[in-house]
Amino acid sequence: MKDGDASLILKDVNTADSGTYECRVVSGTKRRRRGISTEPISIIHLHVVPPDPKIITAESGQDITLTCRAPNNNIVKWSRADLVPEYVLLYQDGHLISANQHPSFKNRVDLQDRQMKDGDVSLILKDVNTADSGTYVCRVFIKETRSWKKSIILHLIVPPGE
Repeated sequence: MKDGDASLILKDVNTADSGTYECRVVSGTKRRRRGISTEPISIIHLHVVPPDPKIITAESGQDITLTCRAPNNNIVKWSRADLVPEYVLLYQDGHLISANQHPSFKNRVDLQDRQMKDGDVSLILKDVNTADSGTYVCRVFIKETRSWKKSIILHLIVPPGE
């Protein structure tokens, strides 16, 4: 902490990082508790706004790839909040998990690279139709923090065919 700089750097922030952050400096020694200051010297209110979703348009019958990248993971979840169950694809420990997958996506989705080389967790959606229109969210489980991280939001539009 050169020159008294106790700055905190948050990398790759997301909406879950929103909140109030306080900086407190402890002065004194363990023997002399009376010299410890507990008053914050800085209070920061952080509000992280989610990015606008990327819009993708496809024609009925096409196979499309919804791109998502996330480093160092072995659990990936693609979902659509408007569906029950909402899971489009769940991939864990080298396997596609079909429990709780929405029936309309069974045998129509896969990861572009199941080895997830270079953090590629893109979703392949085969034979799209108008019912596939909606907002897709890619989430990955981060082992170090034992939490889910929203990686990308994509909005797919499949207009009715002629």
